[in-house]
Formats: sequence, C-alpha cells, structure tokens
Amino acid sequence: MKGLLLLLSSISVIFISILISQSTYLPDIPLLHQTSTFFAASISSLFKSVNINTDQDQHSMSNAIKNTMSKTLHHAKITAHRSGARGHADHGWLNTYHSFSFASWYNPKFNSFGSLRVLNEDQVKANSGFPTHPHRDFEIFSYIISGELTHRDSMLTKGAEGDAGSDKFYRMHRGDVQFTTGGTGIAHSEFNEHNKDTVHFLQIWAIPWKRGLKPRYHTRNFSDDEKRKGFVNILSPLKGGVDATAEQEKVAEPTIPGTIPIHADFVMGAGIIAPQTSFEWKVGAKATEATKRKVYVHLPMTKGGKAKVRLDGRDDAILEEGDGAFVESVNAGDKLVVESVGEEEAEVVVLDTA
Repeated sequence: MKGLLLLLSSISVIFISILISQSTYLPDIPLLHQTSTFFAASISSLFKSVNINTDQDQHSMSNAIKNTMSKTLHHAKITAHRSGARGHADHGWLNTYHSFSFASWYNPKFNSFGSLRVLNEDQVKANSGFPTHPHRDFEIFSYIISGELTHRDSMLTKGAEGDAGSDKFYRMHRGDVQFTTGGTGIAHSEFNEHNKDTVHFLQIWAIPWKRGLKPRYHTRNFSDDEKRKGFVNILSPLKGGVDATAEQEKVAEPTIPGTIPIHADFVMGAGIIAPQTSFEWKVGAKATEATKRKVYVHLPMTKGGKAKVRLDGRDDAILEEGDGAFVESVNAGDKLVVESVGEEEAEVVVLDTA
C-alpha cells in the first residue's frame, strides 16, 4: 500500500507540473489552480478511503506540490556553488575567496561562466593593497561592500593626484563601483590607505566582445536606499555594441541610463533584500542582445552568516553567505525570484551574461 501511496503522490506532482508548464497556453489561470487543487484533494480522499495512516506521506506530497507550484522558471537549471568550494588564500594582508579559477587556484569546473571570468571576494587590511600592476583585454570592476579602497592610475604619484574624484584617482567607499577597460593596456594600483579599517569588496572580471579597446575608467555610486527598493542596474552594454563608432566609445553611453557601460553582452545588478521579502530579476534587463542567457547570483559575506536567499522558490537553491549559483537555460525576459529567508537582510549581486 505504501508503494501505491508513493505512486499516487508522484502522479499528482507530475500532473500539476504538466498543467503549470502549459500555463502560458491556458487563458484561464484561476481554472488551472482550481484544477490542481481539486486533483490534490481527490488524492487525499483516496488515501483516506483505503484506511491508510497517511499523515507523513500527505505532508511529503503537499511539500512536493508546493515546491512544484512555487517555481516560475521550470526550464531553468540552477546549481549552487558553495562557499566552501571556492578557492581561498589568506596572505595576512589579503584574505581572498575565488569563485572561479584565479592565481594559483585552479578548478576546471569553475573557469568561467559566459563572459564572466573572475569573481573574487577580497578583504584587504589597512595600509596594504595591490601595488601598481598591469591589465589588458579585460573589463574589470570593483564593488565596494565596506571600508575604503583607493584607485590610482600609474601615471599619478601619491600626493600629486589633484581632484580626488577624477577617473585616474578615486577613493572608493560603500556603494561605489570602479570600472576599468583594460584594452590595449593600463597599469594601476588599488590600496587600502585607511589607517585602521579593513576594506571588503568584490573584484569581478568580464571578457570583452573584442580585444584592443582603448583603456578607460568609470566610477559611480549606487545607494543602499535604492538597492532596498529592488534590484539596481549597475552595468549594461555600451550603446553601439561590438561595432560602436569612435564617437560612441568617446561618449560611453550605456544601454541603460544611469549605469556604467561595459564592452560585453552583460548586465550587473545588486539589491539589499529584507528578511521574508523577495526581489525579481528580469533576465537581460531589456538591454542585452542574446536571448539565450545565463545568470550568476552571489551572496557576499556581510552579516556573519545570518543572511540567506532562496532562488525561484527552490529548497535546493538556498544560498548562504559566500555561496553563489549558476542559473542556466534561461531567456531574456524571464523573471528570477530571489527571496530573503535569513535573519538579516541579504545583499545580492546578479551577473547576467550571454
């Protein structure tokens, strides 16, 4: 009889999955829910009619139905990338975690994801940092979580910077994003010049749509107040795309106003989600070219382990601090629901790539 019970549970879940998967073709959505509810109730009545103690099995069936119905992206594959699977190195002055292969840490399973190549979560102690070093043919951006990080182009010497808000010299704080097009080659330093506070930031690299671009810097602040209202767009493709003219490169207008332009079919967003509330990320953000997309979601380590999120209503896609997730087989316009299920608000970074 237990086998019959499990069979009926499986049939009910399959039935509802089929109904939901076809919902885009059904004009009467309330009818869909009424039908699925009626079917589940009929199964429950059948359990009772055969005088089986079904409390535990009915609970399992109910959870299965709930999980099936809560998903909105049935076609999506979501794979968690746990914090413990990241590369890690503590150099004393730098404590760093690598979501993708970087420096001396290599894992063939985590080389890149679309045009996303590097995602490092770094903590740099006071009066230390990355001395002048070169970059080329990467789009590189720093997302400041806490503390202070000073960016200085190699052409500038300490004490002779002039405007502290210029492109070549910028002292970044919470909410700032500093962006570099490495192109044909630049050299800069990133240093924590504060006398006591550690700086915590994400360093992210993306592969541009072509090599040999003219090097350039951008810096912009994105406020916590806006991030608490919903996902804030931070990066979007340069207008003109891969064939942008010299004038378009000079103007550097992004596809989404108020964002930083990136030389890639790539969008970045960030949000701060209060416990028991949800934000919705619209895949592609109405700004990208390719319709077939993939999204990487990262939950930085900001609340001492008290922040958690759930993706697409899936219990196997609950992320803790430091975790990420690969969201694959999604399309531009799909809606990815990110729900905060921890004790503290969750700061979530979304990286949307072709």
